[in-house]
Amino acid sequence: MNWTQILLVIIFILMVAVFVVPIGFYFWISYRDARQKEHAVLRNYPVLGRIRYIVEKIGPELRQYLFLNNEEGKPFSRNQYESIVKSGKYKERITSFGSERPFEESGFFLKNAMFPTQREELRIVQQPKISTYLYKIDNEKLLSRKEHSEKADVDPYYLSEHDQIIIGKGRCMKPFHVKGLIGQSAMSYGSLGKNAITALSNGLGLAGGTWMNTGEGGLSSHHLKGNVDIIAQIGPALFGYRTDDGEFSWERFKVKSEIEQIKAFEIKLAQGAKIRGGHVEAEKVTPEIAEIRSVPPWTMIDSPNRFRQFHDTKGLLDFVEQLREIGGKPVGIKIVVGNREEVEQLVKTMAQEEKVPDFITVDGGEGGTGATYQELADGPGLPLYTALPITHEMLKKYDLRNHVKLIASGKLVTPEKMAYALCLGADLINTARAFMISVGCIMAQTCHSNTCPVGVATTDPNREKALVIEEKMYRVCNYVISTREGLFNLAGAAGLASPTEFNENHLMFRTSNGQLYSGKEYMQGLIKPSIDQINL
Repeated sequence: MNWTQILLVIIFILMVAVFVVPIGFYFWISYRDARQKEHAVLRNYPVLGRIRYIVEKIGPELRQYLFLNNEEGKPFSRNQYESIVKSGKYKERITSFGSERPFEESGFFLKNAMFPTQREELRIVQQPKISTYLYKIDNEKLLSRKEHSEKADVDPYYLSEHDQIIIGKGRCMKPFHVKGLIGQSAMSYGSLGKNAITALSNGLGLAGGTWMNTGEGGLSSHHLKGNVDIIAQIGPALFGYRTDDGEFSWERFKVKSEIEQIKAFEIKLAQGAKIRGGHVEAEKVTPEIAEIRSVPPWTMIDSPNRFRQFHDTKGLLDFVEQLREIGGKPVGIKIVVGNREEVEQLVKTMAQEEKVPDFITVDGGEGGTGATYQELADGPGLPLYTALPITHEMLKKYDLRNHVKLIASGKLVTPEKMAYALCLGADLINTARAFMISVGCIMAQTCHSNTCPVGVATTDPNREKALVIEEKMYRVCNYVISTREGLFNLAGAAGLASPTEFNENHLMFRTSNGQLYSGKEYMQGLIKPSIDQINL
């Protein structure tokens, strides 16, 4: 065979590959589509109908990156997402030209002072400096981007000793002193992978003045690696605190209470996105996670909807007292507010029994989770800015407000959102999804499936390796410090010396039709609503 013949054969093969194979493949797919019984669209429009399913599959990504404007995205807008990323990478929140906030819509506004507080007048502790890494952009073009990280010593923005929040003061042998207002909300090892938990622990520990909530999945060695202060959560399934037959183990609790890093315990009654027990898919339950939780590996976990150790408020408060007495550390509860009456009954019983938790974490119905049913995420639970002031006002009504610290949780990812919560009664702020984003989360919303594309919400080692602990830990640290700085900026704008001074007098609520309500009017209206308040 000469070279001409060889060339002709090659051309023939290429023509078959380019034309015949695709045409044959088309007719084969068309034949299959027209005869299958599951999809009506494909029976009438073979092959062409598949475009619908392709667009449907990539629809969330198209909306997130192309079609939604900077303020439209859910559960977080592009502006909110970018604010978290920039705070973590560059410790930067500078913007220009103007706000994209839809000012015509109803919302909260902070009262700025005619004569703001000077920076040197703010009560901030800026020592010791924190050694971290910040990204610097070298070159940014349409099709190329070059940046590098470099070491930086940054101000920590700690609260002064005068402003530190003390949880359990006067009631515990070991009260918890907090010198920063922002901490990590509950996220379990199992819901998140070990690399994510370790990066969070290291970053929070580096930032200092903050805390890490273990979530209901129990304490792991990965939580302890960063020497960060820990709030250990106890959920209805008692993971980490259960006997082999599922009962509460006081012996295991006592062991946990002796760990120096654990500063407080939290009894989880509910969280905003799931008014029920937690859920973990079987493929996430590795042998290590199973050992921590005292369950068989590779089995699906559905926690009980509530504790079996008590069935009413009095039983709950007795349990709190026992935990505090045996552990010697602060004990709080995590709730989701469904109505005023139930919160009042809780607080009233606390006053009557003279048994008070050291803190109450109020999670709004807009809170997130690694896995729940859509109806539970969307249906039950009042939003945070309604639930928080109801709890705050009820504690004031029964003269208990000074005895209980309030921790607010629910989509609080930027300084101004946190400041609103402080004005509405919060003493401290919890955030979870902001920290997920700081370690790489791209809001793919596949947390429950163990297929997280960036290695955050997965225990699959092949996916986890995408998350580099030594890089992401600095983003966590930078986000905390940057957000604390933002709160001090807002305090100065309001004429205050510290964000701990925010209260209802520094807040306004404006309706879409222009009506104005002071923070006090808004809060009192939630307890005894007037006709005007009902029309909010």
